[in-house]
Amino acid sequence: MSQAGPANVQGTHSVSMAEKLQGILPQIAANAAKAEALRMMPGENVDLLKGIGLHRAFLPRAYGGLEMPLTEFTDCVAALAGACCSTAWAFSLLCTHNHQLAMFDKQCQDDIWGENPDATASSSIAPIGKYEETDGGIIFNGDMTWSSGCDHAEWAIVGFNRIDAENNKVYCFAAIPSQDYEIIDDWYSIGVKGSGTKTLKIRDTFVPEHRISIAKEMMEGRSKGAGLYPESKIFNTPYRPYFASGFAAMALGTAERMLAIYQEYNQRRVRAYTGAAVKVSIPALTRLAESTHQVKAARTFLEATWNDHREHGERKQYPSRETLVYWRTNQAYAVKMCNEATDRLWKGLGASNWMEDREAQRVWRDNQICAAHAYTDYDVCAQILGRELMGLDPDPGLL
Repeated sequence: MSQAGPANVQGTHSVSMAEKLQGILPQIAANAAKAEALRMMPGENVDLLKGIGLHRAFLPRAYGGLEMPLTEFTDCVAALAGACCSTAWAFSLLCTHNHQLAMFDKQCQDDIWGENPDATASSSIAPIGKYEETDGGIIFNGDMTWSSGCDHAEWAIVGFNRIDAENNKVYCFAAIPSQDYEIIDDWYSIGVKGSGTKTLKIRDTFVPEHRISIAKEMMEGRSKGAGLYPESKIFNTPYRPYFASGFAAMALGTAERMLAIYQEYNQRRVRAYTGAAVKVSIPALTRLAESTHQVKAARTFLEATWNDHREHGERKQYPSRETLVYWRTNQAYAVKMCNEATDRLWKGLGASNWMEDREAQRVWRDNQICAAHAYTDYDVCAQILGRELMGLDPDPGLL
């Protein structure tokens, strides 16, 4: 049967990725407790998501990818987060890393996708790795933390500072196959428990030069892979906004899910000691109203920002420094709004929702960690935007 689906009197309807995702979300939601118990994505979830091709969202078309618009991808991530944020966290990163890898040397891309276009990469991108120079590349060592989804990835992208000829530190990434590292099962977290965000133990691993890329060049259109896909609408852009988009989408998706939980729960809730219906109480109504406005405002703000990403790519217009600052800080502010809205609802849900089997407490925990990520830290982002608005140079101490 055609992937486009059956024809009707109005013509053939092409099934969107969002529609395909809706068909599997009930199964993923049903696996949320299992993901937390396993402390990693269940294999069934990975199979379901790969079955609809979401992992190919940012894979180059040259390898059979979709080169999906960012706006379509973030809608999918938000919906997925409402079902299971742990799965959304890990799987969205496996997707966005393809965008980053498409900026590496063509030989590196062939190494990864040449024989297996379904291959994905986890990451540990903080520059904490150690290295020694050797003929044709480097010898890499490190205990690389925070590698979400690593159990389901064939590769990893890891960060390190390389010393150049002028004795300057140059922030770099290395792509390493899974057979060259050991996964340390050390992920014990109260947020996104099921993301499998473990440590990669890498010892004396040779990384050839073609699998190394410079972060700054990947933000300025000068990477080894620059120009490989001149017709693409998504690769004539910096890597970092794509990498970061998932965190904001997950904050939005969990906040939207908390709105639904709060409304459904309080429709039938009565006060244990008085029998009063909660749904007619003024605090319950105002909490719901204010959080609804806040989450809707966050979605509108995020969609405008993501559309600006998309339009820059379609015009093949590289963003200015000011635009990049707004993209980064807009998303962080939207996460802040989603976090505030979720907290407001959580505080009004009552003690019974603190039980471990209640969805509300899982959604609240996962929303909290979306706001805790280094890229969405609004204390940092407010400084970044403030400096830009005042005409100051960027502070290298701010990520």
